[in-house]
Amino acid sequence: MRIDKLLANVGYGSRKEVKSLLKSGAVSVNEQVVKDAKAHVHPDVDHVTVHNEPVVYREFIYLMMNKPQGLISATEDNFQETVIDILEPEDAAMEPFPVGRLDKDTEGLLLITNDGQLAHQLLSPKKHVPKTYFAVINSEVTESDIEEFSKGVTLDDGYHTKPGELKILKSGLTSDIELTIMEGKFHQVKRMFEAVGKRVVYLKRISMGSLKLDEGLELGEYRELTDEELEALRSGQ
Repeated sequence: MRIDKLLANVGYGSRKEVKSLLKSGAVSVNEQVVKDAKAHVHPDVDHVTVHNEPVVYREFIYLMMNKPQGLISATEDNFQETVIDILEPEDAAMEPFPVGRLDKDTEGLLLITNDGQLAHQLLSPKKHVPKTYFAVINSEVTESDIEEFSKGVTLDDGYHTKPGELKILKSGLTSDIELTIMEGKFHQVKRMFEAVGKRVVYLKRISMGSLKLDEGLELGEYRELTDEELEALRSGQ
């Protein structure tokens, strides 16, 4: 890997800033000063320092975000703020991306990583990774809705969904529910409720596979996954 890319990836600034750092003589590889931005290093083998402080290189980053409303699930957008825009510069420098999408007005669990293999594993339709949502519905949700969802419902475009597990937490003029689905069609939760004549007024994802939203995270906050969380995701537990 080029030394300028390595330093940029671990948060020492833009490529331009890293080049200035190199020219200043602050960077050493195996105790030899390196000034050439194109010089190649082996991150796992070579000892790289900046101002005599060792550089710790990580190939992958795994972040759990409690996504707030108003952000779009994308890496960049010319007009709207994305979930990547609110990351710390050293995290954004790792070039992560959101795994799947949450609508702009949907809150909750969002996994952000640069590990394409794990992302593919979690998003592949063949893997049937369950996703659970908490929602507030604008009317009474009944046992008949549970029955309909358990068979799958037909969306506005004619697509018949796979079965969903609907739980009623509170039923009345408005209802609180949890819904677990195995798919990720566009606006799927909202469209499933529209299929039974109801409307979602608030939506929050609370889990994806084994990964559960850390309730200690405020909206817009994020943290790195623990080793246990990451291992459970990888193994599909």
